[in-house]
Amino acid sequence: MISSDAPPPGDFFDLLKRSGYRFASPLPLAQADHRPKMPEATTVLAFHFRGGVIVAGDRRATAGNSIMYDRCDKVIPIDRYSLMAIAGVPATAFEMARILSHNFEYYRRSQMQRMSTEGKIRALSKLLKENVGMALQGVGAVSPIFATFDLATGKPSISFYDLLGAEFKVLTHTATGSGSPMIRGILEHENLWGAKALEQRSEDEAATLALRLLATAAQFDSATGGARPEDNLFPVLAVITENGYRFLGDDEIAALYKTSITRG
Repeated sequence: MISSDAPPPGDFFDLLKRSGYRFASPLPLAQADHRPKMPEATTVLAFHFRGGVIVAGDRRATAGNSIMYDRCDKVIPIDRYSLMAIAGVPATAFEMARILSHNFEYYRRSQMQRMSTEGKIRALSKLLKENVGMALQGVGAVSPIFATFDLATGKPSISFYDLLGAEFKVLTHTATGSGSPMIRGILEHENLWGAKALEQRSEDEAATLALRLLATAAQFDSATGGARPEDNLFPVLAVITENGYRFLGDDEIAALYKTSITRG
């Protein structure tokens, strides 16, 4: 019979604590606010246009309230037909991109064919699942967009992911990062009630809209960097078509910016 003055039963860790053992948490919740601020990339987006997909991102990387870098390339080539846009911790995202690029090329050379679109999408999902521990600790979270052109079907594809690695196929458009709430609604409005549906727009029309979206995000989100034409600093814009990916040059973007963003 258990004595009435005996301590209430508990789990094994309670027993150890009552016996005098103490445990050091690798990341005590009370000290969560004292974690080092990690650089983070911010706003990226992707949407279908006539004949392909456009992928765009601003250039700012932040750490808390500090601007760490204003020329971060958030749209990363993976292979000739695939791009990854990153929001989150650049160090983790760049390493994921390096692993993906190596794996895709190894598969192409060893199997004498390119990896399927489904295989590419799942490969990034696997890397995100393996990164869950770092993401939950707040020091390695990545929220990517993956865009590719499927040569087998002759159609482009866009996928976005949550932090746990679940992938979601995008039929029209997507955005992620701190500035994405400001531009998701605009994308939906443009697709439903704009002059043309997104997938009916030309490359120039798509690039113009992408520039305007990122300029809008920069107006309302301090972590999203705006363009600085005087420093030749513009967002990163790339397209994927049946010919592979192509990054728009600074001169192209500057001309679009002058005609579509600058007033007067």
